[in-house]
Amino acid sequence: MKLFACAICSQPLHFETSRCDSCGTPQGFDPGEMELVPAERPGRGEMLCANAEPGGCNWLTEPGEPFCRACRYNRTIPDLSQGDNTQLWRTIEVAKRRMFYSLFRFGLRPETRLEAPDGLAFDFLADPTDPSRPVMTGHSDGLITVNIKEADDVERERRRRDLGEAYRTLLGHFRHEIAHYFWGVLTRDQGALEQFREVFGDERPDYGEALARYYRDGPPARWQDHFVSAYASSHPWEDFAETWAHYFHMVDTLETACFLKVFGAAPDPEGESPASQDPSPIDFDPYSEPRFERMVQSWMRLAFSLNLLNRSMGMPDLYPFQLSPPAVCKLSFVHAWIRQSVGRAGRTDTAMAALRAMAEGLRSGMSAPAEDIVK
Repeated sequence: MKLFACAICSQPLHFETSRCDSCGTPQGFDPGEMELVPAERPGRGEMLCANAEPGGCNWLTEPGEPFCRACRYNRTIPDLSQGDNTQLWRTIEVAKRRMFYSLFRFGLRPETRLEAPDGLAFDFLADPTDPSRPVMTGHSDGLITVNIKEADDVERERRRRDLGEAYRTLLGHFRHEIAHYFWGVLTRDQGALEQFREVFGDERPDYGEALARYYRDGPPARWQDHFVSAYASSHPWEDFAETWAHYFHMVDTLETACFLKVFGAAPDPEGESPASQDPSPIDFDPYSEPRFERMVQSWMRLAFSLNLLNRSMGMPDLYPFQLSPPAVCKLSFVHAWIRQSVGRAGRTDTAMAALRAMAEGLRSGMSAPAEDIVK
């Protein structure tokens, strides 16, 4: 996530800002320019989204369009007259807009249901009065359903603990569920589907049975050697979704670190003293960086540093995961596919040949240093 600045007084602004605290200028996010800009434009007035008041949306829209590019994907919102639904929905929308920021930065702009029958849509729902039929967060044929209780910090922490998860956030949910949508986009091409199977495995075994087995028996022994999370071991679809989500964790946080210019102060996990390191900040844009190995190396250093900072505050690790060589291989597949899909990659046959070599290593149980895998 970039650091923004007020165009009037240069005051630093965060992504959710709707009014500059320094000069009072109303602010709006322009998804075309990918910038926070004054909401009132000469000759056209204020073009804030129709969800500005009820949903706290600070995005701008185009003339004749009531909703911004992010809110056009909403199919159902909760009944705002009930209880805490308004605040829960506002919290959900913050995470959703951050997810769309990441997609739009890459040039990934899914079709809406108005543009295509199988386009992307969201239902944000509250549990019904019948406790035996709770709303399940998930994806089905382009429709992403989110239980608004996930915006309740206490409830979300309870579910994280009950499910034995190391990490559970609203933004993480959005990044995970949107991966299921893009899996459908990716595998419209038979060649891409074959490549997916080489890296993540065959998705054709029954998904319901696989999940039931996972929740009954738990992940396999030494799952950390092959997957980015325990849940990723349940089925290739979930492996892809968890890997995709972690890729966006990595890229968006690297961008934040680049704009904050604090990366060079981080101690080296190999034991090198900070004084002997290059003090410069991250000097690349992770959304356009073609060299995956550079991103991984920077991410490993940054994640290590962030975890140290959290521990100094008495908090659990911000990134409680280890990236094994096979998990890094899968992350590189996501990186390559995104770049190819938006026309930023070179020859796809060369990139996919490298991925096939990685897949062979996965199948043979190869264990190699991460720096060798990602080159």
